[in-house]
Amino acid sequence: MSGFERGTDGPKVIVAGLDGSASSMRAASYAAGLARRQHALLVLVYVQPVLAAGAALGAPVADTTEEIAEGLVADIRKAVDHVKDTWQVRWEFHTFRGDAYAGLVAAADELKADAVVVGASESAGHRIVGSVAVRLVKAGRWPVTVVP
Repeated sequence: MSGFERGTDGPKVIVAGLDGSASSMRAASYAAGLARRQHALLVLVYVQPVLAAGAALGAPVADTTEEIAEGLVADIRKAVDHVKDTWQVRWEFHTFRGDAYAGLVAAADELKADAVVVGASESAGHRIVGSVAVRLVKAGRWPVTVVP
């Protein structure tokens, strides 16, 4: 048999979605623990939103999302440095552009993820439209863990 086979010996690549919210930071911590125990690569993904309306109004959207990404990387490096003497996790940080769902799908596909970890939505509007987590679960392409 040839080709890529997901999850046959446990996860080797765990993708965790980050957006700076408290639940996404808890999801990243949970994913880091999974990656450590499984000796997997932890891939932290920030999806930069594409806000056409903001750009049309002259808002510096690209600069703002870059600042968020840089802030997330700084927070991650600080957390990794804090635990470096206790345990180590191989990790990478990637940014993708688009809406959160499409960005995480693209990341998981491109990085050949064995598992995806996301924080629970903190938005009441997602009860109507559907949260990113629910959409990822319904896609049925990877095991998805939703961290409260």
